[in-house]
Amino acid sequence: MRLRCAVLDDFQNIATTIADWSPVHDRVEVTVFTEHFATEDELAAALADFDIAVTLRERIPFRASLLDRLPGLKLLIASGMRNSVIDYAAAERNGVTVCGTQGSSTPPVELTWALLLGLARGIVAENNALRTGGPWQSTVGADLYGRRLGLLGLGKIGSRVAQVGLAFGMEVTAWSPHLTKERADAVGVELAASKEELLRGGDFVSLHLVLAESTRGLLGAADLALLKPTAYLINTSRAALVDQDALLAALHEGRIAGAGVDVFDTEPLPADHPMRTAPRLLATPHLGYVSQANYRTYYAQAVENIEAFLAGAPVRRLG
Repeated sequence: MRLRCAVLDDFQNIATTIADWSPVHDRVEVTVFTEHFATEDELAAALADFDIAVTLRERIPFRASLLDRLPGLKLLIASGMRNSVIDYAAAERNGVTVCGTQGSSTPPVELTWALLLGLARGIVAENNALRTGGPWQSTVGADLYGRRLGLLGLGKIGSRVAQVGLAFGMEVTAWSPHLTKERADAVGVELAASKEELLRGGDFVSLHLVLAESTRGLLGAADLALLKPTAYLINTSRAALVDQDALLAALHEGRIAGAGVDVFDTEPLPADHPMRTAPRLLATPHLGYVSQANYRTYYAQAVENIEAFLAGAPVRRLG
């Protein structure tokens, strides 16, 4: 009898075509779920008869309360090599092997610039006007050359965002709780003396930090109040880095020029969520990692992980 594998949150229904699953076809039956399970009860019921689950990024929390309800689950595969919403101790207690896949930091870098440029040049408003017979040229674009790009975080993604900013002729500054001058110098950017200094001086501010207790709520109402009224805020990292109510208030009151957001406190975003209708907001449905190259890697390595598990030698183990 073949093992049963559930591929979760495959919204584009692409997992079984972008990668070759034939190496495990005779031993594993794959079922793709294209809709998100909104509650733990729904998910537990759907996965009750599955031996393997493939989950996308950190969209579904595999807490102890869920893992305890899945006695048949033997292998959990997460895209990426870090996942903060899996209870690894509970997985081990329940005999569940957890494995990850590699991924590229390039797609979120590119999406960061898509959002920033879309905001700066009013791309959505101008495109909509052109298509609907609206005014010919209704916005005046914000220049990048000579403007200041402030980066909260200068890791793998932040440093590549910095390089693009420098190529545009921007002045780039960076800050994070543990960023050193040596690291900033190595990337060729200026180390801001403080978070507050970076926010006050930034024309564009972009977040590139891992969510941790030290960074959760990093930007609250008082921090957002430091931004210039002409400044733009970009967040392709994690929603919880920014106080969402404070951001909505700043957008509605016009206290910043705009925001580009790819991450939300609830995903998928509910139909009535205020982020869907906020003014001055350019938003995308968490597309940072969603690219052909990343998906090929995620699902091809998911197949490799299954093969290795079946051979009794799991690879890319997490936890």
